Amino acid sequence: MDERDWLIFHILYEKKNITKTGQALFISQPALTARLRQIEENLGTKLIYRSGKGIHFTPQGEYLAKCSKEMLSRMREIKDHLMNMHEEVQGTLRIAASHYMTKYKLPRLLKLFKMDYPHIEFKVTTTWSKEVLNLVNHQDAHIGFIRGDYPWPNEKKLLFDEPMCIASTDPVQIADLPRLPMISYRSDEFAQLLIDNWWRENFTVPPLISMEVDRVDTCKDMVLNGHGFAIMPSLILNKADDLHKMIITNKNNAPILRNTWLIYQKELLDINAVCAFVHFLEHIDFHTL
Repeated sequence: MDERDWLIFHILYEKKNITKTGQALFISQPALTARLRQIEENLGTKLIYRSGKGIHFTPQGEYLAKCSKEMLSRMREIKDHLMNMHEEVQGTLRIAASHYMTKYKLPRLLKLFKMDYPHIEFKVTTTWSKEVLNLVNHQDAHIGFIRGDYPWPNEKKLLFDEPMCIASTDPVQIADLPRLPMISYRSDEFAQLLIDNWWRENFTVPPLISMEVDRVDTCKDMVLNGHGFAIMPSLILNKADDLHKMIITNKNNAPILRNTWLIYQKELLDINAVCAFVHFLEHIDFHTL
């Protein structure tokens, strides 16, 4: 089996569906079916069987699926090591980042880094912070950018913090908030915890949720159009001059802060590209990026 075969089997195990696997790998269904049959013939054993509910794996197929993940990981390690043998910083840097980081910070950051290291390429995965932790933990990503104070046992550096704000088209009084329409948005558990804890410290009734949207930037647009107020990180409001912003504070009058972290595994600093990127981040002012 070559690397392509291991990838086919790995994706098939995730999708449990021939058509979806072919779509993910840009392989026609007949070609994929023929290749799977060839793999079975080469190994001399039945690996999968079909039913009305999709693809099922034999014990041998389950074992091979487990091996496929290990083999793909090992192949990545070999490629990283080969690239690392060159004196020049090159290769592919695998990055996992939260949605906010990918949209508002990462494009400019990668452009600046590539100006210094033109032979570097990037593979970026955008997902929720909790999944970023899993990707970095399994070394499917070299570097992770997470929002929120998730526990992480390896290397972790605070990149920037920002206060949480009440955003509204007109000035509002804190005491009036329970009677005003609030727009909520999907976020990670730590962001929601910051908002919920602050609300409970100040009010004995729940907020009057008028809208629930999927992204913070959608929430901002709803606020801009006068549909209610929202509580969100301040940096997303930097260019929203038409909005009134009020920083929320705790009982000690300290701002409620949202933290963004860099995470990675220390052993990966042996890879030139990872080491160069981590050192590069030490000189970046993320508030002006």
